[in-house]
Amino acid sequence: MSPVTEPSPILSTDAALSDPARFDALIDVRSPAEFAEDHMPGSINCPVLDDAQRALVGTMYKQQGAFEARRVGGALAARNIAHHVETVFADRPRKWAPLVYCWRGGQRSRSFVHVLREIGWRAMQLEGGYRAYRRRVIDDLALLPPALSFRVVCGRTGCGKSRLLRELDSLGEQVLDLEAIARHRGSVLGDLPGDPQPAQKLFESMLWQALRGFDPARPVYVEAESKRVGVLHVPDALIARMRESPTLRVEASVQTRTRLLLGEYDHLVQDAPRLLERLECLRGLHSGETLRHWRTLVDAGQWEQFVCTLLEQHYDQAYDRSMFRNYNGHLDAPVIELAGVDGASVAAAARALVAAVPRAAARPALPVPGTPDTAAA
Repeated sequence: MSPVTEPSPILSTDAALSDPARFDALIDVRSPAEFAEDHMPGSINCPVLDDAQRALVGTMYKQQGAFEARRVGGALAARNIAHHVETVFADRPRKWAPLVYCWRGGQRSRSFVHVLREIGWRAMQLEGGYRAYRRRVIDDLALLPPALSFRVVCGRTGCGKSRLLRELDSLGEQVLDLEAIARHRGSVLGDLPGDPQPAQKLFESMLWQALRGFDPARPVYVEAESKRVGVLHVPDALIARMRESPTLRVEASVQTRTRLLLGEYDHLVQDAPRLLERLECLRGLHSGETLRHWRTLVDAGQWEQFVCTLLEQHYDQAYDRSMFRNYNGHLDAPVIELAGVDGASVAAAARALVAAVPRAAARPALPVPGTPDTAAA
C-alpha cells in the first residue's frame, strides 16, 4: 500500500469545523488527564503518552535536557501509537480519514499523523491543536448568545422545569438544558450521585456545541439559572442574554411540587445521612433551631412534611430573591400551570409553554459564529 502524501496533512480550525462530517474520526492524542479536563466534542482519546509517561518525560526534559527526554519519549510514543494501531484502529478501511490533534499541533499529533499516513490512511493534523480550538470556544461563547432568542422558563423549586424542558425537546423545540449539561440540579442538594460535574472547560465545550447548533430564527427554551450551576460558572454573555430575555412562569401546588421532588430526589431519601450532611451547608442561612427541626423530620421519615417545610422556609424564599434580582420581569410573564407529575400533565404544560410564545417573536435569522454562514464555520 502506498503512503498518503497529498493533500497537506495540516488543517486549520476554521476548515475543520466547517465540515466535521468529512472526517471518519476525531482523535485526541493528549494524555488522559488533559482529555478529561476538556476535549473537542466527539473526539476519542488515544494518548501518545499517558499521564505518568508525560510527567516522566517532562521531568527528564528539565533535569537531563531535551535530547534525553526525546529519546525516552520517542520510544514510549512509538509503542503507544503501535498499540492504538493494533487495537483501536485494527479494523479501519483503507480510505479511513481521521483528524488528529494534541495540545498545540506539535510533536504528539505530528508523529501520530505521520504513522497513520505511512500506513495509507488519510489522516490530517489540526493546526494549533486543542489550544486553537479552545480560543475559538472562548470567542464564540461571547458571540453566540446575543444572536439567539431565548425564552426563560421560571418557577419555584419543584415546578417541573427540567421535565418540561425534556418534554419540549421531545416536541422538537430548541432547548438548552444547563442542568443536564452541568450534571447538577442547581441547588445545595442538586449534585447527582455517581455522576460528578465536568470540568469548567468541558462544560463550556458542551455549551458551545449546543449553542452553535441552534437556529437563530427559532426560540430557545432555557431554565432560569444563577451564575453558577453547582460549581460551574455560566459564561457571562449567556447569563446576560438570559436575564434580558422574555420569561415564562410555571406554577404548581405545594402538593404537586412535593411529589415531584420526592421522586427526583429519591436518592437522598434512601441515604438520610448524606441528606443531613448536605443540609449542614445551610447553616448560617438558617438558625440552629430550624436545622434541628429539619433533622427531626428526616429522622422520623416524615418526608412530605420535610419537603414542604424546606420549600417554604428555604427554597421559595431564596428563589424569589434571586428572581427579583436577576429576572425582574417574571411576575408579568405568562403563567403555565403544572397540574400534576404524570406524563399527561407535563405534556399539557409543555404545549402551553409553546403556545405562549408567539412564533413571530423569535429573532430573525442572523449569521451565527460556528455555522457555515461565516468563514470560521
